[in-house]
Amino acid sequence: MKAILVNDDQSLRWDNVPDPIVKPEDVLVKIEYAALNRADLMQREGDYPPPEGCPDWMGLEISGEIIEIGDVAKEKSNWKLGDKVCALLGGGGYAEYVNVKYDMLMPVPENCSMVEAAAIPEAFATAYLNLFWEGKIKEGNTLLMNAGASGLASVIIPMAKAFGVRVITTVRKDNLAESIKHLNADVVVNTSKEDIVEVLKKELADGHGVDVAIDCLGGEIMGKCIHYLTHGARWIMIAALAGQKTEIDLKNIYVRNVRIVGSTLRSRTPEVKAQILANLVKDVFPKVSQGLVKPTIYKVLPITEAEAAQDILYRGENVGKVVLKVN
Repeated sequence: MKAILVNDDQSLRWDNVPDPIVKPEDVLVKIEYAALNRADLMQREGDYPPPEGCPDWMGLEISGEIIEIGDVAKEKSNWKLGDKVCALLGGGGYAEYVNVKYDMLMPVPENCSMVEAAAIPEAFATAYLNLFWEGKIKEGNTLLMNAGASGLASVIIPMAKAFGVRVITTVRKDNLAESIKHLNADVVVNTSKEDIVEVLKKELADGHGVDVAIDCLGGEIMGKCIHYLTHGARWIMIAALAGQKTEIDLKNIYVRNVRIVGSTLRSRTPEVKAQILANLVKDVFPKVSQGLVKPTIYKVLPITEAEAAQDILYRGENVGKVVLKVN
């Protein structure tokens, strides 16, 4: 089969690799679409190696069709040949085929295209993990989701809204604010014109303090914003794209009982990931089928143009997910 490999100069090529060997607990999926994530860029740069036992090539989420099922997978699951599925991977999605342990697969939700399905597993599992497991968010809470035009925000914002959460988000330009109107965030802060710290101060004073923040930016502004949360709030760090260092008033943290939580999906055990996916299918997929939560697709490119697709993420021009068409 073929897969996307990284050259010594970090350019990408579509080249031959060994066919997957189906183990007893595995299901073999013929990949139709693979969605991009920032973790793919980090892996390409050598900063985010795949877990042991996973393919060397990139790709964390795919959609496709089951074409082979291992003996144990047949016994322990209800999967059938020909089922349309989406899957969370440790790696290996930029390819024609992939082996997936049976409990890392999910059915394609009703009223959901295969392109949209490819953009569900990693982003939706990350959203569910941080909103509900780490954030313990509840109906009526207020969420701060930074970088509102990101692919992850395009999932987290509508997912939070579908569960009755008030959402504040940030963008850097007017056109980005316009481009995310369909996500229906309650407050969109253009940080080129407004000071997010002052906005959070006013929200807190008006009784709308942030209960949960999901932060992929970090940097200096994180330490300034974290002082203006509700008592017992959770600030969840999932990346630090704006800088790895900040300054925090520690007294404010213990007086307000604020919890700072570091969180990544990839570091979770396979058992935990399987439980997250099972909960996702049970709790969120009905809302996907109803059209209340949908991934935003920015662009679909052929797998042979993976480098151009990743360049879109490098430039930060995408609003929503970039997806590769494999077959």
